[in-house]
Amino acid sequence: MPDQLRSDVRLLGGMLGTILAESGGEDLLADVERLRHAVIGARDGAAVPGEEITRLVASWPLERAKEVARAFTVYFHLVNLAEEHHRMRALRERDDADNPPRESLAAAVRDIRAELGEDRLRELVAGMEFHPVLTAHPTEARRRAVSTSIQRVSAQLERLRGAHPGSSEEAEAHRRLLEEIDLLWRTSQLRSTRLDPLDEVRTAMAAFDETIFRVVPEVYRTLDTAVDPEGVGLRPSRAKPFVRYGSWIGGDRDGNPFVTHEVTREAIAIQSEHVLRALENVCGRIGRTLTVAAELTPASGDLLDTLATARAGYPRVLGRIAKRSPDEPHRQLLLYAAERLRATRERNADLAYPGPEALLADLRVVQESLAAAGAVRQAYGELQHLIWQAETFGFHLAELEIRQHSGVHARALAELRAGEEPSEQTAEVLATLRVVAWIQERFGVDACRRYVVSFTQSAEDVANVYELARRALPTGRAPVLDVVPLFETGADLEASPRVLDGMLELPEIQHRLAATGGRLEVMLGYSDSAKDVGPVSATLRLYDAQAQLADWAQRHDVRLTLFHGRGGALGRGGGPANRAVLAQAPGSVAGRFKVTEQGEVIFARYGQRAIARRHVEQVGHAVLMASTPAVQDHAAAAAERFRGTADRIAEAAHTAYRALIDTDGFAEWFSRVSPLEELGDLRLGSRPSRRSAARGLADLRAIPWVFAWTQTRVNLPGWYGLGSGLAAVSDLDELHAAYQEWPLFASLLDNAEMSLAKTDRTIAGRYLALGDRPELTERVLAEYDRTRDLVLRVTRHRRLLENRTVLSRAVDLRNPYVDALSHLQLRALEALRTESEHLSEGDHEHLEQLLLLSVNGVAAGLQNTG
Repeated sequence: MPDQLRSDVRLLGGMLGTILAESGGEDLLADVERLRHAVIGARDGAAVPGEEITRLVASWPLERAKEVARAFTVYFHLVNLAEEHHRMRALRERDDADNPPRESLAAAVRDIRAELGEDRLRELVAGMEFHPVLTAHPTEARRRAVSTSIQRVSAQLERLRGAHPGSSEEAEAHRRLLEEIDLLWRTSQLRSTRLDPLDEVRTAMAAFDETIFRVVPEVYRTLDTAVDPEGVGLRPSRAKPFVRYGSWIGGDRDGNPFVTHEVTREAIAIQSEHVLRALENVCGRIGRTLTVAAELTPASGDLLDTLATARAGYPRVLGRIAKRSPDEPHRQLLLYAAERLRATRERNADLAYPGPEALLADLRVVQESLAAAGAVRQAYGELQHLIWQAETFGFHLAELEIRQHSGVHARALAELRAGEEPSEQTAEVLATLRVVAWIQERFGVDACRRYVVSFTQSAEDVANVYELARRALPTGRAPVLDVVPLFETGADLEASPRVLDGMLELPEIQHRLAATGGRLEVMLGYSDSAKDVGPVSATLRLYDAQAQLADWAQRHDVRLTLFHGRGGALGRGGGPANRAVLAQAPGSVAGRFKVTEQGEVIFARYGQRAIARRHVEQVGHAVLMASTPAVQDHAAAAAERFRGTADRIAEAAHTAYRALIDTDGFAEWFSRVSPLEELGDLRLGSRPSRRSAARGLADLRAIPWVFAWTQTRVNLPGWYGLGSGLAAVSDLDELHAAYQEWPLFASLLDNAEMSLAKTDRTIAGRYLALGDRPELTERVLAEYDRTRDLVLRVTRHRRLLENRTVLSRAVDLRNPYVDALSHLQLRALEALRTESEHLSEGDHEHLEQLLLLSVNGVAAGLQNTG
């Protein structure tokens, strides 16, 4: 472990120990330390059998067990924080203008310029798009209060490390750090009430306020510098804004009855409030500092005309501004723009901007005037950042996307066509479409025009949305809609080109293609496809679907954007986003990448500015490189060479996976061996874990499916079936060659390796035994052994994650402490499963709380939920 990271972990761990002793006495600290030493000893090969750890955990009263579980959970929060600080230090140390770090925008520009020349580089940069879509899927186990407490701890750690050794500032930072850790310890880890959708909207706004709004122009500046380092900040930008944020939070109503048309309307209002306030603050700040005198920097005729027009309409506003900034016309126009932004935010229609285009017109008048007067540093410095922010976020911050299940639309139309009185659900569908029309009138078409249809199986599912829109607003005021089909199951992925053929025959689609220059969007679901056919088959079917859709788009001269519905966990298409881009089928990226950023991933990627900037840069790098002939040709050649091998793997893996989950009683067994049913009590989000009241696997959402397996330390959705698939190919040299040469296969094995590294066979066996189905336990563990053995043999690694030292270190550091929480969880789960009828009401409540505390802690320790 790097010295600074080790020092931070020891410092924070020691401070937590101090707090534990202060609040719970030395006995509490001693119990925590006994368990800590026991699990570390078990990992290190010392004679600490699992039975001894089980006895230790069982010896404590339930109140003490809960305190110990909370202590390990808080410890994980602090370790995660220490690692986050280490990542930021590493990013700063690697920041070398002359030698750009790998997977950066500057590195991509350098390589593409060398390979393809300047003209092709400029073309690729001009066409690049990255469209992250924030979702409220319930995968963030931490309470918002816990997250903000951790941020305060982070600020004090930064302050402590920046203070001069031995100074009074260092002593005060040390005291404040202890104070914040004490507060984190005393903050409940569990939510007492379930989040509603607007809570989720406000939570996402924290990421925008703290990082996203400020990081985006920094990334653009980096790209501008890389494309043309001469004269950066002295000339018009060579980089166009390429990031566009979207959001499903408050718009995704598939299976979530709490997302209503009122919620959608309020969600866009909250987003607008945040972005308008941010733009107003920046505009006002730049305006107050832009004290360039007219005699030294004369204003252009356009700027003077703009001020004269404003003065004629709003003499009091302009008079007040002119009195504060006489003979400073550039400053006056920016301060006037800030006033208009405030009026827009406060719904003062008289002074408000009609839309972001009017704001941008004013900002460009100021920029062009400054440049014409020779003040180019002022024209293309901070003012350019504000222009980029207005171009990226508009007045709506992120495009709010609507999602609904195709079956809901079909039922609604059946009622309306039959002339029946609309049911509550049908009335809600119509009201939602009316709200979309209102949003477009208020904030512009780009604020809300995409309508995602879950479980699309035919072009009729797309046509239904357009018909419903006409019925909702029959007077010709129907909103502009880009209906996006979502293909989720294995069968739907295979049928996707046929569905698109049908879509091309729809007049509404033909109209939108003509209006957008042939642009069309298709969404691919990673979560349900993996749950349906297993991780290996889903990976290959998704790849095939991408290849077929890219070929379809080329044949029909359509500019296709593939929208990747990836989750945070590996069993739901998670993993490093930049590596995922480079593993896509040739031709399927074409300079554009759209992807969901879900739950815990939002805060992992956007919690700190340095990490957020690195994430956007890595994806931007991958989008540019994946669009080059060299990368596409290499991937195409590898896919062609190893396709037969991959098919054999996929077929055997699929057979093994379906054989397991199709076993009679599997759903009941899964519920018994995992905390699946108890996860709902964590109140992670507003959406129910099942689409209906049914209790089978088909109705279970992918998130709790993955989350529950993660808690059992089995991580089954990330690897099950891969061992059987690899075993179907006898040529290990061929498999190793595929791993070396085919990015898709390498990504598949590397992600499985990560899941295997987070799996603990011994502890997993204890969970599986709770189901009293030894044949299922044996089957799962045998597949684990087979998969682990063959993955190591194919990759030629001596141990899991051998080639990923940073990740390996993080997993090794955490595993013993996760073991401690697993032992505590097993105590609760075993009692709830086998002794429930004999437990008192108080003990039952304590056991459930212990279970949920441990679930929260394991999620923090493994750094993913679902």
